[in-house]
This record gives sequence, C-alpha cells and structure tokens, in this order.
Amino acid sequence: MLIRVRELELHKLEFDESYQPGAIDFGPEFRQVGPLHSQGRAELIVEHRGHHQDVEDIRVVGKVAAHLEISCARCLEPVGHDVDRIFDLIFRPQGVDRRADEASISEAETEIGYYLGDGLLLEDALREQVLLATPVRALCREDCKGLCPHCGRNLNIEQCHCEPHVSDPRWDALSDIKKKLQS
Repeated sequence: MLIRVRELELHKLEFDESYQPGAIDFGPEFRQVGPLHSQGRAELIVEHRGHHQDVEDIRVVGKVAAHLEISCARCLEPVGHDVDRIFDLIFRPQGVDRRADEASISEAETEIGYYLGDGLLLEDALREQVLLATPVRALCREDCKGLCPHCGRNLNIEQCHCEPHVSDPRWDALSDIKKKLQS
C-alpha cells in the first residue's frame, strides 16, 4: 500500500491491512506464519523551516501483529514468536536534511525515517517494525543442547556416537593456568 503525500494533503488516511505470508520479505532468518495484520492512520505534518521552505513529513501511527518462526540459535528448530507492536513513526523526504559539512545528529533525529518520491510503502514501515520487535537470537528452550559439531545431529532428540572433541594444543597453556588457579 503506497501512502501518497498528495493524498495526505487532502485528508488523513486510515488503514486496516492484512498481509499473507510471503507478501513482505523478512529475510531468510524469519518465516511469517499466518497473516500479518496492521491498522492505524497516516497524516501529513508540514514543518515550516522559514524562508518559504516547508518540509512534508508523513506521520504513521498504528499497530502491527504477526506470528513468526525463527530458527533456534543452537539446534535450528523453529521457535514461535508473536509480534504485537504499537508504533508512531515520522518519515521525511530523502535529502531534505542533507548538509554540506559533516554534522552530528540529535537523538530525536535518529527516530526519523526517509521516503523517496511521492510517498512511502506501508509494507516497508511494517517490515522495519516487525524486525525491531524480533529477538536477534532465540532458543527453543533454555537447556537446548544444540547440534553435534561433528555429525550435525540434534542432541535434544538423539545422542550421537562421535568421539569427544580433542582440544586444540594451542590452548594447553591456558588450561595449565586454569588448573593452577583451581588448586
């Protein structure tokens, strides 16, 4: 759904959208299970910067809900994760804040997104919000044993018969120090 600046100049835009799995690309690490639902509104905020320079910011306020599957960081089994996030976003035309010299930005400016052209895609804003609400690393359970580094078997399901890993001789000096500290 394209949120157009010209349409927002006439009126606020209310949205209530559902997206089926695959409609929004979340990358290979996440899999959407069931529909993603979002509702809210978009409005135009005109920022007066003086000297007849007005900046047309788009404010998008709403909520997004979805169910994702993420791979466990240890055993790679799917882990369910529910996203239920409220957002209040500001998007500004790309390039309007460009400065000739390098300058630091305020914390408030880090909260601003940018759009290019006539408006922005709601799907892009939703993708960002879902990814921000998703943990970087997920575990299927706290005591997950992971995969065998030699044969790749899931150690939560079955025990493998691989020989115990022989330590790298380059770490022997540290092992000696550890033994001396423990005694």
